[in-house]
Amino acid sequence: MTQELTFRNAERQDVPLILHFIRELADYEKELDQVVADEATLEKWLFDKEKAEVIFAMVGQEEVGFALFFHNFSTFLGRSGLYLEDLYVKPEYRGKGYGKAIIKKLASIAVQRGCGRMEWWCLDWNKPSIDFYLSLGAEAMSDWTVYRLAGDTLTNLAEE
Repeated sequence: MTQELTFRNAERQDVPLILHFIRELADYEKELDQVVADEATLEKWLFDKEKAEVIFAMVGQEEVGFALFFHNFSTFLGRSGLYLEDLYVKPEYRGKGYGKAIIKKLASIAVQRGCGRMEWWCLDWNKPSIDFYLSLGAEAMSDWTVYRLAGDTLTNLAEE
């Protein structure tokens, strides 16, 4: 890394910055039109309900990346895991080891908290990220398929 990286936990006043990072990531993933989150919703779920956490990667006083994560549960392991929902490093800071440092920080949090594993999804077309994750020793879970109920489909099923 060219400059020392530090980390800080997000605070309530960071909600606009969190949303900014979410939108940058969605734009990179060609899914900006899918972002319906707003500041009020994020504040409610991150800080009032405490359903997820955010850490910022800092170079000096600047936030250069972020990770949003929460705990899931493995019945097979009988304990929580850490699920990484979003990881993003600003383009001008890529290739400096900051992404790896963020993953290492999350791994440290997972180990500290006694988690049995750490998981995340990656888009199939995102070869740079896939190569990066494989270089860390991560394994693709090719025997599993992700399923989703959302929007009207979720609501309609709940109301049946």
